Amino acid sequence: MSLFNSIVTSALPILPKWFAKPFARPYVAGQTEDDAVTHIRTLNEKGFSATVDILGEHVLTKEKARDITAQYCHLYDRILNESLDCNISMKPTHVGLNISLAEAMSNITTILKKAQEHNNFLRIDMENSPFTDQTIEIYHHCKTIYNNVGMVIQSYLHRSIDDILLLADDQFNSRICKGIYKESEYIAYQDREEIQGNFLKLAKNMVTRNAYSAFATHDQELIDRLLDWIITDKVPKDLFEFQVLYGVPMNGRLEALLGAGYKVRVYVPYGPDWFDYSVRRLKENPKIISYVLKNFFRKR
Repeated sequence: MSLFNSIVTSALPILPKWFAKPFARPYVAGQTEDDAVTHIRTLNEKGFSATVDILGEHVLTKEKARDITAQYCHLYDRILNESLDCNISMKPTHVGLNISLAEAMSNITTILKKAQEHNNFLRIDMENSPFTDQTIEIYHHCKTIYNNVGMVIQSYLHRSIDDILLLADDQFNSRICKGIYKESEYIAYQDREEIQGNFLKLAKNMVTRNAYSAFATHDQELIDRLLDWIITDKVPKDLFEFQVLYGVPMNGRLEALLGAGYKVRVYVPYGPDWFDYSVRRLKENPKIISYVLKNFFRKR
């Protein structure tokens, strides 16, 4: 079955989108804002916090970037009006960084001011390495306007420890993740153990600086290592949370973390640009092919 899963996953990018939809559905909270809000409300009822993301990146027209900006602003209104435990994550290239730094700055400032209006939080996602310095520059700009904003540090990048040493203090909030983009061995660790080890190093440095961390990983072994350190060093629970992607099977681990009193936030992506995102998730976890097929034949 694993060979079959891999074959199907490899073929998805060249198959019609209608064929991919059943396999993509577990990872995407629908195509509309209403779909996303429904899933966020369900997560909240189960005890999970959420962060919502409109799928898409590398927008090349100002009109599209500003339309996405308006959608994010409306999301903040919706989150407030429906009393959702949810904030927003957004990619700089989705609101104009491929056009210019100035365009992205302008649009992100608009989104940030809406977050400030509603006393909510904004996470600036980190993309591939050509955008790292500009993303940090955007983050610094945002901090001059509103403090309740954070960014992302990727543990596979060699530079990340230096970034934390420069950025982290008791006003710094960062999601720590492994990193998903293909990067050169000259700037990024390639070995899983090295990436895990650097993740822990970054997490520990954040805590020593009283910075807030979101530990974003589905790696059960890494979660075990994080918990061993958290328990041994008595890391305060108000200095971190766990984060996971919507739909990734965790075999009861998320409920166990909630039961132990840890905060767990689910990253909820939605939107019409679901296809490329879903293909990436399926490549990371081909087992989902088997799950979908089993459910299909049960229903039949």
